[in-house]
This record gives sequence, structure tokens and C-alpha cells, in this order.
Amino acid sequence: MLTAQTYHPHTHATPADHLSLTYEDRFLRRKVLTLASGTPLLVDLAHTTSLDHGGALITTHGGEIRINAAPEPLLAVTGDSLHRIAWHIGNRHTPCQIEDTRLLILRDHVMADMLAKIGAQTAEVVEPFTPEGGAYGHGRTHGHDHTHSHT
Repeated sequence: MLTAQTYHPHTHATPADHLSLTYEDRFLRRKVLTLASGTPLLVDLAHTTSLDHGGALITTHGGEIRINAAPEPLLAVTGDSLHRIAWHIGNRHTPCQIEDTRLLILRDHVMADMLAKIGAQTAEVVEPFTPEGGAYGHGRTHGHDHTHSHT
């Protein structure tokens, strides 16, 4: 079986094939996936890794497999105070794709309700999702524990 044990955040050569994966599916360590060509690929990375859109898995034969963000159900968020809305989304440790005129988050009725209460407008869309990475999450926004001691 074709195997990939290395990941690079961008491609270096013409990819041999590609994978289209959702945001959640782009966070993995070991899994058998099916390439666009129908070929099975065993991803066997040393650590759980966030695969970014445009990144590449490197096969044991040296071929590159491009990672594409797959379209998925999202909420497009707009409003007059987009920076304030972004703060509220970030305060809930919710992955967010930040654009000039809108924010994109995974569909969530609780978040949609909260956003409406602070004056944001939301629209359901299906698009690739490439949220900002966390400062400490290396490509992922990870929740963190607020109960630890700072002494």
C-alpha cells in the first residue's frame, strides 16, 4: 500500500495526486485515506498533525500528495463591527477563517444564536474552510485550560 510518513506545509514539486479533506479530517496521525485517483494511502505520521490546504504528504517513494481543503457546511458571518464579532468568536476558541468582509466558522446553531444576539448576520454556505491557526496550536486553534496557576 502507498504510504506517507512525512508532511510539508507546501508542495515542492508537481503532486502525484491529491486529497480533499474537511478541516476536522485534516488533523490526523494514522489513517487510510483514498486519493482523488482512487488509490488508497496509509498516512502514518510520527505525531498528530494539522494538514494545511496546499500542504503535501510525502510518500515513502518520494511522491507528493497535495492537500486540498474540501467544501463543508459553514456560517458566513458579517456585521458592522467585524473586529468585535471576531473577538467574540475567538473568545469561544472557535476556529475562524478571517477575510476582509466576512468571517467563516463551522456551522453551529449555538454560535449562530450568540452571533445574532450581538448584531451579526449569518448565512449558511458550503465552501473550503481554512481557519487561522492558533499562536500555540501550530495550525490549529486548541482550547486551553484557564484553571492552571500562573505563579
